[in-house]
Amino acid sequence: MIAEAVLCLAMNIYHEARDQDLMGQMAIAEVTMNRVYATAWPDDVCKVVWQKKQFSWTHDGKSDRMYNEKARRTAITLATLYVSGNLESFVTGGATHYHAAYVNPYWTNHLEKTTEIGTHVFYK
Repeated sequence: MIAEAVLCLAMNIYHEARDQDLMGQMAIAEVTMNRVYATAWPDDVCKVVWQKKQFSWTHDGKSDRMYNEKARRTAITLATLYVSGNLESFVTGGATHYHAAYVNPYWTNHLEKTTEIGTHVFYK
């Protein structure tokens, strides 16, 4: 079960933020884990990641394979640390949502902006 959670979180980090610096990748992990711990989402990492239309890569029709070896290793390392509880949310201010900085989704009006990291804007 833990190995499956690590893989799901690693895939989310990889596909959402492999082009970001470490802080940007950590932020994606934190949003995912913040959702796991919040009552509004499933309490399972894989269920959060694969929840319908929550993360763009899960429904974009592209391969889900992690081709970039360095980015894959980083994502797995971060995922292992977050799933095992060795890293807690500290870079996003408790965010449960984010979007790319170049878009302005309708749902941002109902949430509090917490920070901007890399090319993403975070909310809770």
